Amino acid sequence: MEQAPRVYDRILAEHLVGHRQMAWVSGPRQVGKTTSCRALGTHYLNWDNADDRKIILRGPAAVAAVAGLATLRAQRSVVVFDELHKHGKWRNFLKGFFDVYGEQGRIVVTGSSRLDVFRRGGDSLMGRYFLFRMHPWSVAECLHATVPETPVRAPEPIDDESWAALWRHGGFPEPFLRREARFTNRWRALRHEQFFRHDVREVAQLQEMATLETFATLLTERSGQQLVQANLAQEVGVAVDTARRWVDLLGRLHYGFLVRPWFANVAKALRKEPKWFLRDWSGIDDPGARAETMVACHLLKAVEGWTDLGLGRFELRYLRDKMKREVDFLVVRDRKPWFLVEVKHAERTLSPALAYFQAATKAAHAFQVVVDLPYVAADCFSRSGPVVVPARTLLSQLL
Repeated sequence: MEQAPRVYDRILAEHLVGHRQMAWVSGPRQVGKTTSCRALGTHYLNWDNADDRKIILRGPAAVAAVAGLATLRAQRSVVVFDELHKHGKWRNFLKGFFDVYGEQGRIVVTGSSRLDVFRRGGDSLMGRYFLFRMHPWSVAECLHATVPETPVRAPEPIDDESWAALWRHGGFPEPFLRREARFTNRWRALRHEQFFRHDVREVAQLQEMATLETFATLLTERSGQQLVQANLAQEVGVAVDTARRWVDLLGRLHYGFLVRPWFANVAKALRKEPKWFLRDWSGIDDPGARAETMVACHLLKAVEGWTDLGLGRFELRYLRDKMKREVDFLVVRDRKPWFLVEVKHAERTLSPALAYFQAATKAAHAFQVVVDLPYVAADCFSRSGPVVVPARTLLSQLL
């Protein structure tokens, strides 16, 4: 299977040329972090490799010698550390290595999704790294491998084959590029097993692993729904605090993510209950839930990517009030509502909640995104009032 170029390859390459800070690359298991980082590195050290571990344990000077940082080169060496967070003193090691050798070379740090979990003892590396959050393939990434200068791109049509592959196989690189149903089923099952047998055990000492898996299955079935943790706790027979910790753990390990309500300037808006979404929409059977989760993952990739690139401060929220009016998503730009998104699989009749919440929030745009509509060659962001738009068109304009 040929590895297609990704937008993250260009993002990281530009960072290494223009900035002295370390690049920390975070994201779900099997999203392509190691592949992109190794392609950019001149020297690759993996903590899981016994020989590499010995070098790291000898200290920064030993790593610098292996990487040839004391030798004059036309271009700086790029040292990639993989799975370094498994080293008990990894943060101190990186601080010492960067402070001494940060000018002679460039440093990339990646691992199996937990760089932002291991933060015991404060952040002694503040100012020494930039975080880049890697996501699965999206519509826009099928069209572009270039770094955007502005958040919104011009619309472009995605080919039918790639669109169908995203819908059926999800955006994780291997199943998306291979596009075989049997492979995707096996890949998904193996990834689930690795997540609970390895990822979770490395960060949490849990005696109730089977119960946690049942808990995660319930969350899988409820992707796109409001998360009432007291109800979940009752269903699996655990305390509410335990359910809350488990949701936090699954989020930090990128199994899924929460979208919290926006309530500023919205009368009687809900303030507490978040919505839960899976990272992999391909395993969701209900077409409506799959559509909403697919768009949610695209929007999260956009807001986190735009923020990581320094294009502004972006957030993903949703809107719901006590009258049960709801809009699936609100994208917030620099603390101001920017555009609303209501997702439908096939429904073309505009939701009245879009106009209501657009007036309340003063958002510049309001879209009803329909997944089964064909592409339209028109800029979604040229319209201000509520408008029905094809998912293929809007998602092509993001990241």
